[in-house]
Amino acid sequence: GFTGEKCKITRGTLVDFLSSARDITAVSIASNRRDDGLYHAYNRILVSDSGVEIRYLYEMLEGQVAVLSSQFLSPEESCSLLAALRTSRLYTARQHSYLLYPDRKLPSFMERNLVPSEFVSSSPLMTKLKAAGDRHLLECDQEGQVYFRGHFNNTTAVSEALSTLAASGYQPEVMAERDSIEMLFSDLFDCANFTGRSGGMYAYEGLGSIYWHMVSKLLLAVMETAKRAEETGADSATLAELRRAYYEVREGIGFNKTPDVYGAFPTDPYSHTPGFAGARQPGMTGQVKEEILTRLLELGVEVREAAIVFNPSMLRQSEFLDSPNELIYFDVSGSERRLQLSAGELGFTYCQVPVVMSLSSEPTITVHTKSGHKTILGGSRLSAADSEALFKKTGEIVRLDVAVDTVLAQC
Repeated sequence: GFTGEKCKITRGTLVDFLSSARDITAVSIASNRRDDGLYHAYNRILVSDSGVEIRYLYEMLEGQVAVLSSQFLSPEESCSLLAALRTSRLYTARQHSYLLYPDRKLPSFMERNLVPSEFVSSSPLMTKLKAAGDRHLLECDQEGQVYFRGHFNNTTAVSEALSTLAASGYQPEVMAERDSIEMLFSDLFDCANFTGRSGGMYAYEGLGSIYWHMVSKLLLAVMETAKRAEETGADSATLAELRRAYYEVREGIGFNKTPDVYGAFPTDPYSHTPGFAGARQPGMTGQVKEEILTRLLELGVEVREAAIVFNPSMLRQSEFLDSPNELIYFDVSGSERRLQLSAGELGFTYCQVPVVMSLSSEPTITVHTKSGHKTILGGSRLSAADSEALFKKTGEIVRLDVAVDTVLAQC
């Protein structure tokens, strides 16, 4: 086991270890592809004398997000996964979004512990216990239905009851039926597949619930997949499909909905939406973080080698203003400012500095300083010095005018 002792290793040893781990992980991911095109998320193992058996759980949104974020899939494979996800049991048209797990109806409390009558009649032990009124293992209701004792909380408790019966004159029957009775109890309660609230509750990220943080993780995963596809030279059809898939996920998130559909103020963050109601459990969940990241990437704001770059390849042209408007913001000193925007412009802030974006045949950046000086840069990249001034919020730069030549006509 682990001793807690520390030792030095060479860089080469660490690189070799990480390379091996990556290769093994790749095999694991590939092996977990399902027949429907999705990927298994969590698996169970059953250890027996004959070996170790892998058993799968139901499909989970988390698994699809993980495989997209892993960078294991090609852009084309990512498109296939997203298409499969849209037609899977995880998609819910009610909210135009994705459940954490497929919804399903659970058996009632009394149905869950009911021993099938066929099993009772075929079991010499249960038949004798029922006739004798012995309640060590079973209980009967007024209708003659048979149940396991109510205080059993796991298979071990059933095994202990069987041992008690074996010592009380039922040893032959117990020896012959122990395995089948313990297996029946495990199957009735599905003990091995118990996953907590995800399989036993109808809210709080349980059955039929949308967990909005995971949906926003999916949004970010699709965005990052699309950006990687651009960088690796994916064909135009694949890029178009990834961009369409991104905005399909985005349309299901609260701020695109009316209050009656969302169940709350659409701009407020909520933890989850159960299958029987609108959004529940307000709070600044991780969803907020992911959507800040995706919005910056939509606007094309990236930091590369310590310099800010504007590459809005995922920005829709429809976001540019049709008529004049006003951008209200707070500058680096905390003072409220108002900036007039013209038709054809888009305004936002970055590090509390207003950025006015517009379309042009050539990309340029105009840097406005507090002294009134303007510098026009060709291309879409700020200098490292200007970027540092923004990051540190020195107040030296008071505005950026960014002309871009690439946006999405529609998506």
